Amino acid sequence: MFQPSQNDVRRFFCAAYRRQRDGQPLTPMDALAARWIGEHPEYHADLADEAAALAAVYTVEEGRTNPFLHLSMHLSIEEQCGIDQPQGIRQAVQLLAGRLGSLHAAHHEVMECLGEMIWTSQRSGLPPDGLAYLEAVRRRATR
Repeated sequence: MFQPSQNDVRRFFCAAYRRQRDGQPLTPMDALAARWIGEHPEYHADLADEAAALAAVYTVEEGRTNPFLHLSMHLSIEEQCGIDQPQGIRQAVQLLAGRLGSLHAAHHEVMECLGEMIWTSQRSGLPPDGLAYLEAVRRRATR
């Protein structure tokens, strides 16, 4: 399994942004990242300076969102929907996007569910509970 380092992830997003901005050819993964980068112009300055991106520290106390974590979560959700894993996530995200009128807004809601699943898993020492995650997304889609 590919497990990129923090710096690998940051370099990837910075490079995808640079190639998109400069009109260079994009790999399929670059194109997917560029789509979500385009949805977040507030991150463009972070992505434009790779050296600063590699050195940046994002803490809760600063009150700043980590753009690389946020964009990575978009890609994770996109992949989950693409392979429908956990089974039913694609439909749940589509329903949520329909209810909210925006796939982007739906992703942000799903991120909260995904973050909660990961936090619970880390806190309990148990594997992530995909079914609980799916149910949390479904609840948001049907409220």
